[in-house]
Amino acid sequence: MRDIIVKSELFGGLSPEHLDEIANIAVEKKFKRGETIFFEGDPGTGFYMVATGKVKIFKTSLSGKEQILHIFGAGEPFGEVPVFHDQPFPANATALEKTSLIFFPRERFVELVYSMPSLVMNMLAVLSMRLRRFATQIENLSLKEVPARLAGYLLYLSVEQGNRDQVTLDISKGQLASLLGTIPETLSRIFARMSEEGLIKVDGKQISLLDMDGLEDKG
Repeated sequence: MRDIIVKSELFGGLSPEHLDEIANIAVEKKFKRGETIFFEGDPGTGFYMVATGKVKIFKTSLSGKEQILHIFGAGEPFGEVPVFHDQPFPANATALEKTSLIFFPRERFVELVYSMPSLVMNMLAVLSMRLRRFATQIENLSLKEVPARLAGYLLYLSVEQGNRDQVTLDISKGQLASLLGTIPETLSRIFARMSEEGLIKVDGKQISLLDMDGLEDKG
């Protein structure tokens, strides 16, 4: 558990002594695939970091439509905002697969923050990056058609995975459709169209990026 804490951007640059203090308040929690971690409106008693597995954060409309806001993997924190303003969680969280989480209780974590100014700066950096990501997502969902959203997401994966030639989809196409604000059938048609246009080649979860300029123009 401490290895995950040490490698996380959230705790980067902290002294071994401070890392030990953080590890001492951390609690490991395990979830099965499809198990709920918290519901929208639950008290924000602390925040989480993914040790292994994946977690989706999502909202559900009154009609039951699901909109995935983000998917978090190993080393990524989520649910931090309620820690600072003592408010309920603003969305739902569910394990996408067998998942191990590190839980940081709110009161004990806030006590540590006062003695670690560098931790505050790290949290601001992580939250600022996430805010920028959500702003881009809102722009995509509001202003762009689905093909442009998909192209933008593939380019994002290319940067995140450090590979301009090929990316790996680490979520199902149904989950990707929800993340992009569409339905699986529409997404499948767009994948097929992009393949016909020579922009990409799809082989299961492996997507070869054949025409980066074309993807950038479309995204």
